[in-house]
Amino acid sequence: MKYSQRMSGLKASEIRELLKLIEKPEIISFAGGLPAPELFPVNEIKEVSRLILETEGEKALQYSTTEGYKPLREWIALRMNKRLGTFFDCDNILITHGSQQAIDLSGKVFIDKNDVVLCESPTYLAAINAFKAYECEFCEVPTDSEGMIISKLEETIKSHRRSKLVYVIPDFQNPTGRTWNLECRKLLAELSMKYEIIVLEDNPYGELRFEGEFLPSIKSFDNQGTVLCIGTFSKIFCPGYRIGWIAGDKEIIKKYVLVKQGTDLQCNTIAQMEISKFLELYDIDCHIEKIRVTYKNRRDIAIKTMENIFPKEALFTIPQGGLFSWVELPENIDTREVLKECLKKNVAFVPGGSFYPNGKHENTFRINFSYMQESKIIEGITRIGNILKEFIK
Repeated sequence: MKYSQRMSGLKASEIRELLKLIEKPEIISFAGGLPAPELFPVNEIKEVSRLILETEGEKALQYSTTEGYKPLREWIALRMNKRLGTFFDCDNILITHGSQQAIDLSGKVFIDKNDVVLCESPTYLAAINAFKAYECEFCEVPTDSEGMIISKLEETIKSHRRSKLVYVIPDFQNPTGRTWNLECRKLLAELSMKYEIIVLEDNPYGELRFEGEFLPSIKSFDNQGTVLCIGTFSKIFCPGYRIGWIAGDKEIIKKYVLVKQGTDLQCNTIAQMEISKFLELYDIDCHIEKIRVTYKNRRDIAIKTMENIFPKEALFTIPQGGLFSWVELPENIDTREVLKECLKKNVAFVPGGSFYPNGKHENTFRINFSYMQESKIIEGITRIGNILKEFIK
């Protein structure tokens, strides 16, 4: 079969493949970035669905505009302005099939073969896979507990003339759980404007802050339109709707509309209308607060168990929000081998090497604490800790 050349560089998502292996109910899984399903507002959605079909059924089941349902885009713009310090209206917003499609469309809009994508080291695995389809190169920029080291980023931009795009997750990053400080956000916006390089600011977890103050977005410091924001309802509402968005300069968003028309024409009309109706009838902030309380409790239990059970050589992050903690082991430990032993004990995580687009760092792994019930978190992390002690002696 004569496939396109780009297919040779693509492989299945390690996380998605791992999730197939751990669908057995006896597996305690810290692998996927899954929201807690017991928090989905099923009864409210039943009512919303009924109302939409009864009052606007023909519209909800029809084609609609590529840009997305206007009342939903208006709500997103107002929410971002309030939370993130932006100045958007509905025409700054394009509705996408989750934040993942926004990342993929960004590749179509900006990346040519052999262009350079700059990213945190490590970074979101599914973004790596999306950008790879456009045959780019990756430059990993060192990151510490305060964010991307901006001086290193500027050096990298200067040394790679085909630097095209910077992809970052400044709030409760996937996979590390780290959060950028205010200064790093300002400096990245300044660098973006100075070199006219696009920044994709991905923010799926920003609303899920457990402690500390909400910080303004990188976009809020941008006055030239070089920063684009990606968001989603997957982590604050329901991932099954597959509704996200990309927000930015109106002329750039028009380019995204063009490439989306060639991809899928539009997002699910009824899903957009149902989310919009939920936001009209119910208190989304009350719903998000329930999520935050649950996830904070699960984070606290996970961290306490790791502190008590993991060998002292295992270092891990304590995130202020989000879904993940990141574990680093001595360099001689291969977490893929650790995972093999863990699966024998019916517990799973994601090895960290896949989060580095240029490889290596196999001594790391990601723990998700949002999905499993509290008792399972203690049991599962205890199993992992006991196995780690066999590897680290």
